[in-house]
Amino acid sequence: MRWLSQLLVILVICLVAVALPAAPVQAIGPFINLSPHIGVPGEEITVYGGNFTPDRWVDIYYYQNGTRTWVVEAETDDGGDFDVDFVVPESYTGDHEVRAEDDNDLIASEDFTVKPGLTVSPDEGPVGTNVTVQGHGFAEEEEGIELRYYLDGDFELIAENMVANDDGWWSRSFLIPASARGNHKLDARGNLSSLPHVEDAFFEVAPGISLAESSGSPGDSITATGGGFAINERDITILFDGQEVETEIRADETGYWQQDFEVPERPKGTYDVTAEGEFTSQEDINVISFEIEPGLVLSPDEGHVGTDLTVTGGGFPTDKNVVIEYDGIQKATATTNDEGSFEASFPVPESQHGQRTVTTQDAAGNNATAIFTVESDPPGIPELISPPEGERTGFIGSVRPTFEWSEVSDESGVRYNLQIATSANVTAAGLVDPRVSNTDIVGTNYTLQREDALPSGTYYWVVRAVDRAGNAGNWSAVYSFRAGILPLWAFILIVVAGVAVIGTLIYFFIIRKRIYYY
Repeated sequence: MRWLSQLLVILVICLVAVALPAAPVQAIGPFINLSPHIGVPGEEITVYGGNFTPDRWVDIYYYQNGTRTWVVEAETDDGGDFDVDFVVPESYTGDHEVRAEDDNDLIASEDFTVKPGLTVSPDEGPVGTNVTVQGHGFAEEEEGIELRYYLDGDFELIAENMVANDDGWWSRSFLIPASARGNHKLDARGNLSSLPHVEDAFFEVAPGISLAESSGSPGDSITATGGGFAINERDITILFDGQEVETEIRADETGYWQQDFEVPERPKGTYDVTAEGEFTSQEDINVISFEIEPGLVLSPDEGHVGTDLTVTGGGFPTDKNVVIEYDGIQKATATTNDEGSFEASFPVPESQHGQRTVTTQDAAGNNATAIFTVESDPPGIPELISPPEGERTGFIGSVRPTFEWSEVSDESGVRYNLQIATSANVTAAGLVDPRVSNTDIVGTNYTLQREDALPSGTYYWVVRAVDRAGNAGNWSAVYSFRAGILPLWAFILIVVAGVAVIGTLIYFFIIRKRIYYY
């Protein structure tokens, strides 16, 4: 009986089901899903769509402030489904509609939530790398934005008081500061965006070196800077063309170090400079190219005329003849060795004080220049000896006296200038309107030449020393002297008068007396 009752229940249910009118099945419309549905502008998201018209194109739009931007299109399959990727456009923080439309006016949309975040480019490199950090998804025209670069738990403030544009975007470039090897966080905040809500960026510091100069000559001092080494790393070595040029360098607590090294002797060419340390291998370091160029070193690089000057050249091609010139005049030759170096010496020739040019050149035109500075100290002042002050010299006119003065010592050697005039007025150039002016007198005395003979009168004379470097000393004191006791015409008159007197005496005492007796 129990099974009969169960059968009766089933029969009733079936009759009821047949009697009820069939309810229509409601169709499901087009839809889209976003993955992810939250992120930072510049990131890529995927749109999954369904129930669109099969085998048709669907346009995807991104909305901001009521304005839509076409971002991508996709073709549905025979079931009306599709998936497509696009990069989120620059847009401020908050919800932004993503809409899909086909040409049968089937539409579906879903919101994408923008959050603030950072990007850095490049994202790895040595200390000193020039990077650009961009902020995306900040509030519209957000103010008070600051950028931080983190160093072992602390941070360096890179920029502050920045303002985002109306898309919530901003940018700042800077050089990566001294920091140890590894990843370093970049973070930012603004008046509306807090540090926890901003997606960080990271820059990976790699060990590297840089040189203050990219070229130079053997013997030059070059500053090398290292960054991105381990904290307090020891036993850092600089290698030039594989040769150790500085050792036992230690990095500081940020992995930074700086050291000068001397360019070793090498022929002209390009050479690799690198470094290694306790924890850093050469393979970890960027290789720097350094160009060796011809150069000169003078020893000494200043002095007087006659100085023994040694010219040392380096960075030339090997086994080449070179010519050494001083102020354009050849003074020596040499041949470079297998390291491109040479040495030559010569005495500094007579030349004007100041900077003089020393050049070296080979037949191929490889050349170098250095400066030798000739001393600029003027010699002392000579003392006048003869004729002394106020002395008369000679008896009659056309006197050719000998002038004498004290010797002046100077490392460059000296010559003397002598001037004679009828006026005692002296300027920097000497006596005013000199009657005699002789230069380059060797020795401490001088006798006037016949053409310079002085007629009777009062004269003034001065002397100064000029060294072989062209440095002129001050003029001596002014001395006067008298040339001749009588002028020539007076002497002739006296002689004539004397002859007349003698003749008269002879006439009266000899000739007249003889006439008397006869």
